[in-house]
Amino acid sequence: MLLHLLPLSCPAPPFRLRGGSPRVRAGGRARTRALRGADVEPETPPRRRRGRDDDHDPHAAGSGGDTGALLASVRRLLLSEAPTAAAAAEEEEEEQGQFPKRWAIVFLCFSAFLLCNMDRVNMSIAILPMSAEYGWNPQTVGLIQSSFFWGYLLTQIAGGIWADTVGGKTVLGFGVVWWSIATALTPVAAKLGLPFLLVVRAFMGIGEGVAMPAMNNILSKWVPVSERSRSLALVYSGMYLGSVTGLAFSPLLIHKFGWPSVFYSFGSLGAVWVTTWATKAYSSPLEDPGISAAEKKLIASQSTAGEPVKTIPWRLILSKPPVWALIVSHFCHNWGTFILLTWMPTYYNQVLKFNLMESGLVCVLPWFTMAVSANVGGWIADTLVSRGVSVTTVRKIMQSIGFLGPAFFLTQLSHVDSPAMAVLCMACSQGTDAFSQSGLYSNHQDIGPRYAGVLLGLSNTAGVLAGVFGTAATGYILQHGSWDNVFELSVVLYLVGTLVWNVFSTGEKILD
Repeated sequence: MLLHLLPLSCPAPPFRLRGGSPRVRAGGRARTRALRGADVEPETPPRRRRGRDDDHDPHAAGSGGDTGALLASVRRLLLSEAPTAAAAAEEEEEEQGQFPKRWAIVFLCFSAFLLCNMDRVNMSIAILPMSAEYGWNPQTVGLIQSSFFWGYLLTQIAGGIWADTVGGKTVLGFGVVWWSIATALTPVAAKLGLPFLLVVRAFMGIGEGVAMPAMNNILSKWVPVSERSRSLALVYSGMYLGSVTGLAFSPLLIHKFGWPSVFYSFGSLGAVWVTTWATKAYSSPLEDPGISAAEKKLIASQSTAGEPVKTIPWRLILSKPPVWALIVSHFCHNWGTFILLTWMPTYYNQVLKFNLMESGLVCVLPWFTMAVSANVGGWIADTLVSRGVSVTTVRKIMQSIGFLGPAFFLTQLSHVDSPAMAVLCMACSQGTDAFSQSGLYSNHQDIGPRYAGVLLGLSNTAGVLAGVFGTAATGYILQHGSWDNVFELSVVLYLVGTLVWNVFSTGEKILD
């Protein structure tokens, strides 16, 4: 069918391929050029195509690079009937030398989440000298730690609705500005008194509460399905690296400049991020004038987001068992995660007898492990999907690891007798926990991409309630019990979450 594209006088190329004739190979070359958008003139004698085309003559001297390109093109034709639209778009994009804009958006979301957890975990370190200065008991410390979640809870669903209706760019930008200001005001509020500190921490939670729904909305529009797990894993690893950065630098700043310096320095970083976000980010590819046509086509070919949301079908959403599986599983997951996030420096200080500097530095290891594990899990999940494993099966496998891994390693803490083994158990617990980014945290976009922000707001509301109750309950349990009791309750909830997730969850789209 392709032979009519070849000039009859075309000489045979000076090489042979196994099992193929010169004509078929030349025809393959013409077909490849046609598929990639090159102009091919049928029945055109070679002598009429002089000038620039002479540079591409495979028989001309110094044409080794073109021969390699021809071989690569023929090989692609032999391996598959025709390149997919996605592959063609990616090839064209690479030829143009452009960094994919969707991954620039992912990186900006990653950096926002880096700041998010830096500003959140600094209190878990600063609370030690603050409680010594102001004479707070463990119950007061638990109240202060949980006050963040009061505001965080308020904006989960509201942030999702806002992002799904006006776009994620505006909402995420607002969140970063809001929580950065609240972070910088924390030392002032602490000096004014406990009620002021509780209000400022709640205000900080309001800003951070919109971040996850807004990010989920943005990525549902920017990232193709085949890259979903990897992109979300990278963004959420920003949270883990934010914990690493905050826990590593907070003790150093406190030691040199005092505990207020942590809040002033971390809060000021938000201004740098917002400046970049305002000029470089867009809520969807359709709004971005700088995106290449090839990348826009690639995203559109795999997009499931659809038109912007005007009304939220609450009754339909809440009638779906997989939605409730998300809500319950998110609660069970976050109970253990938020306890580790807010109380681990205290655990290392009181139980393992590390000092302030050691507590902060040792806390880095589990969060760094999470950052690595989240990205490994994302690549594994996307690879399984690309090889034909159903999305439902992949999500169940990854989330089961995210539940059962932490449950197992937390049960070992009561049996270890050395700080090194305790830290190792914590690292393994949080490392396996990070596989949840390719499980329940990716599932919102699977089951309802148009309502990804609202769905995450719903499930994360349950997750925040776990943070509020779990963080405050830990303070109460420690006054009347032990750390073993804290970990036992977390393990029970991990097991409940495993059961609910495997019975009721799905990776199929259930909301249009």
